[in-house]
Amino acid sequence: MLLLEKLNNAYQEGRKLLMLLIDPDHFDEKHFEKTLLLSGEAGIDTILTGGSLITHGNMGNTIRSIKQMCDIPVCIFPGNYHQIDARADAILFMSLISGRNPDFLIGNHVVAAPLLKNTNLEIIPTGYMLIDGGKLTTAHYMSNTLPIPSDKPDIAACTALAGQMLGMKCIYADGGSGAIQPMNEEFIKTVTSEISIPLIAGGGIRSAKTAKEITDAGATAIVVGNAAEKNPEILKEIISLIK
Repeated sequence: MLLLEKLNNAYQEGRKLLMLLIDPDHFDEKHFEKTLLLSGEAGIDTILTGGSLITHGNMGNTIRSIKQMCDIPVCIFPGNYHQIDARADAILFMSLISGRNPDFLIGNHVVAAPLLKNTNLEIIPTGYMLIDGGKLTTAHYMSNTLPIPSDKPDIAACTALAGQMLGMKCIYADGGSGAIQPMNEEFIKTVTSEISIPLIAGGGIRSAKTAKEITDAGATAIVVGNAAEKNPEILKEIISLIK
């Protein structure tokens, strides 16, 4: 099943999905072997890989290793047009709709389009919104954009709605890697009440309780990264609550 189809089915049926985010700069086969084993056992839906800044250039090696160690679909979470690898299954073709930087709204996409055309990757048009998670993150700095304030859910809701009207197939609301606090329930409810496409939420999710609150508030999928890197067992805890 294609990833977008899986997202849409979950949205329509009220089911919840869990995605694991792996930063290629942090990937080590021995360290992540247990994480990927647990991911398969727990029933993780998708593995996202990529980031705002990749300094070691091991994107392709990361995707290849993940595919060797588990059967979970791999979706690229790109920080720029350099992060394209045909070995993955899909790519979130993200436009940073919360910012006003033309490179991340459309510029990188123009460069990436002919490259993507020559792959078999599932391309998922995604409206990406950076949300203030309590600290300056790499995503904020590298994109040179201001995040949407966490106490302004109406701005996020209107931004997400505009993304949907522009043809985005899903919305990704993200506090950024290392966010201090996740989006609260009111924030998620306000955004999801305005759109009729799946919402993916990430950033600052460090407990199963928080994951449950965010999915109960309306998010179709949540993304866990740093927390799972430190404690892989949290994946099973989250799955047992949200599913």
